[in-house]
Amino acid sequence: MDGAETEKAEGRKRGERSRAGRRVLPPAEHPDRYALSNELHARPFEELTAPVEVGLYAMITGEGAAADDRGHLMKLCDRFGINPPAEGANFFSGDFGPFRLRWERHSEFTTYTVIVPRENREPFDVPPGEKLPRDWFEELPGELLVATQVVLLSRDDPEPDSALIERLFVQGSLVTSALSNASAQVWTDLRIHPDGHNRILLKDRSMSSRKAGRMVQRLVEIATYRNMALLALPVARKTGPKIAQIDQALAELTDAMAQPRSEPQQDDGKLLELLTAQSAEIERLASAAAYRFSAAQAYYALVEARLKELREQQVEGYQTIGEFLDRRLGPAMRTCMSVSHRLEDLSRRATRAANLLRTRVDFALERQNQNLLHSMDRRAKLQLRLQQTVEGLSVAAISYYLVGLINYAAKAAEKAGASIDSTFVTGLSIPIVVALLWLGLQRARTLIHRHNEDGGER
Repeated sequence: MDGAETEKAEGRKRGERSRAGRRVLPPAEHPDRYALSNELHARPFEELTAPVEVGLYAMITGEGAAADDRGHLMKLCDRFGINPPAEGANFFSGDFGPFRLRWERHSEFTTYTVIVPRENREPFDVPPGEKLPRDWFEELPGELLVATQVVLLSRDDPEPDSALIERLFVQGSLVTSALSNASAQVWTDLRIHPDGHNRILLKDRSMSSRKAGRMVQRLVEIATYRNMALLALPVARKTGPKIAQIDQALAELTDAMAQPRSEPQQDDGKLLELLTAQSAEIERLASAAAYRFSAAQAYYALVEARLKELREQQVEGYQTIGEFLDRRLGPAMRTCMSVSHRLEDLSRRATRAANLLRTRVDFALERQNQNLLHSMDRRAKLQLRLQQTVEGLSVAAISYYLVGLINYAAKAAEKAGASIDSTFVTGLSIPIVVALLWLGLQRARTLIHRHNEDGGER
């Protein structure tokens, strides 16, 4: 029975026990009602009783690798006879005897938190990960990004002296602060030591087991999220020089657009081709870096939230964790955001330049089309005049032939004994023939014009 079904069953039992003042609920429930409620309690803090040691290992596995991570965890559960996590679960916590293991699956990484009782030895002498089966530990899916060891000293343990602190941490990077109304004190240098782990020493002064668990969880989350945020810094450093090159090329293209050219259409075509190539390169860089930069912003917000929850109080002569990260992590995040904003600005500039150039090319094409139409109009007028000239010649030529035919007919009739003068008849027919031919041509032209205006219906 999963958590939602358990909560439903408990709710029904409480409803059966409560007779007086019973609240009646509507019959239809949203299918995600209990799932949403359980999400608030999905990843509870571990209860830690000092002295204890905690090791956190964050593995970059990428999105879509949850099944592989969960399958690897199931192998460990099978080996120790522990009930495995449910199918699709993103959180698991179990007691394996020699150690407790907390497993959390995030969007692109997975964390394994190992909790072991503290033995009577110097802090950080043996990492908690040594308690895990070596073969299983070495086959963790993904790439290791964070390995952090936390030693929680009890209030009965001796106060760490300066000699111990000097042995454990790099003094030039040492930070310490009192946490949560001086209920604990933390020491760390945020460095990777020869054993491959970051080190955090935490002294319990007046914390409950629940509060100790919350405090350790916040500290290891800060260590994890700060590295996840810093994954964007190499991308920013790699992208920055390329942005500078594209920026220079875009400025040169924009300047070339403003220069007069002997062949505007041909030059504009070349410029548009170059500008399109630069725009494609900008989009390629933006698509490659967008996820990393947005993720860095989200992780950095989580780091700031966890630092606020620590409620640090400064120890004289030392920086707090928040001050250290503000001076080191803050500039890195601002660099990433600056590169992201430069990419966005470059994309907008390239789009504006391309739109301007396309507008000018379209205007040039439209002007060329207008000139072509004017040329075609002039040619049509010339053809019309030539046609009218030809029509006039045609009237003269046809009239000549018709009048000749009339002359032959008149002469034939005169020889046949008709009382007519063939010369008079021929001369009289000339204006009549010319007039009839001219009227016929005008009638034909009128019919053709009407036919064109009616779309060929007549």
